Amino acid sequence: MSGREGLVTGADGRARCWWCASAPEYVAYHDTEWGFPVTDDRRLFEKICLEGFQAGLSWLTILRKRGAFRRAFADFDIDRVARFTPARVERLLADPGIVRHRGKIESTINNARRARELIAEAGSLGAFVWRFEPRPASRPARLTKAALIGMGTSPESVALSKELKRRGWTFVGPTTVYAFMQAMGLVNDHLEGCDLRAEVERARSASARRYLAGSMETSTGTAPRTRPRSDGASRTRSPRLPPLT
Repeated sequence: MSGREGLVTGADGRARCWWCASAPEYVAYHDTEWGFPVTDDRRLFEKICLEGFQAGLSWLTILRKRGAFRRAFADFDIDRVARFTPARVERLLADPGIVRHRGKIESTINNARRARELIAEAGSLGAFVWRFEPRPASRPARLTKAALIGMGTSPESVALSKELKRRGWTFVGPTTVYAFMQAMGLVNDHLEGCDLRAEVERARSASARRYLAGSMETSTGTAPRTRPRSDGASRTRSPRLPPLT
């Protein structure tokens, strides 16, 4: 690959963000996933959990283990993960395919339970997290490598992190949450000149149009029309499920 500041040009002639040049898995992730808007609750839950597992590691390590993580955590089905028992935790700690960190495993189970509460209140995880999408005016006028490196967090990631922590989520610090927002399309952090930037922005615009048309209002959309309760309690109690060992 040949490159200019912040961009690399591959053998296919496409200009990409510099960070994807180190591994083929990164190129595929950059071209087909990173920044494209996601509203599906399972995929949102998967990503925020995997970002938590990444803490102290590289994303490439997690990306290469993602298939094993999906098998270990029931494809991140929120209801099923919420039912995992201590015996299931011990089995996961013996699984060489994933990151065997007790705190992060237990955090994933805890966060599934908190996600069920949040869904009972907001209608969907997507409806909750997309209300933290930054306004265009708050974003850099021109996104360069230097600007991106300087944005490890944002006011919106700080606010979302704070709200999730208030609700009992763990491993959701502002930096982790900003990486989640980048990946799930709440922001478009493809650099100026990256061939994917315009494609991602078109996908984000189409997603916004679907919301405005009302098709995403209650199931996979953006902002709920009611504010969360200040005491953190859910308006609707999620049903109890039997444990899953």
